[in-house]
Amino acid sequence: MIVLSIDTGTTESAYAVMNYHKQERLVEFGKIHNDAMIDKIINLSSKINFVCYEEFASYGMPIGQTTMKSIWWNGYFCAICEKSNLPFYPVLRKDVKMHICQTMKAKDANIRQAIIDKYGEPGTKKNPGMLYGASKDVWSAIAINLTFNDQKNELYKEGMK
Repeated sequence: MIVLSIDTGTTESAYAVMNYHKQERLVEFGKIHNDAMIDKIINLSSKINFVCYEEFASYGMPIGQTTMKSIWWNGYFCAICEKSNLPFYPVLRKDVKMHICQTMKAKDANIRQAIIDKYGEPGTKKNPGMLYGASKDVWSAIAINLTFNDQKNELYKEGMK
């Protein structure tokens, strides 16, 4: 199974492509303009099995214009997936925190460290690791991907494809 995950932003979005066939492997990641993300979804549509994205959830607090713009882009990415016959799934931030760190109190730094603990140090330019070059929102995209994969596997185990 190959999964594209997206951490959507107002003008740019982070993404991660992971291959879960024989062994879990991070294939590609980055942060690109949202127009380029549309092209990436279309270009990868024949190579990937699923797209997952961070779903926004309001917990009773007001949201601002930038959040609304990101929500709009999430919808647009989902429409592109639908047009490409590509299954897409939301992943809530609270689920990412619980899955990756086993606590709702987890911050971005905790999630980043948990991913490094799993895959190893990013490394250096001379000696790059699998995570070399990952930064900021890319860590979130990787965490979304990992959470989705395990949630999807649980659904298959329960027979709820």
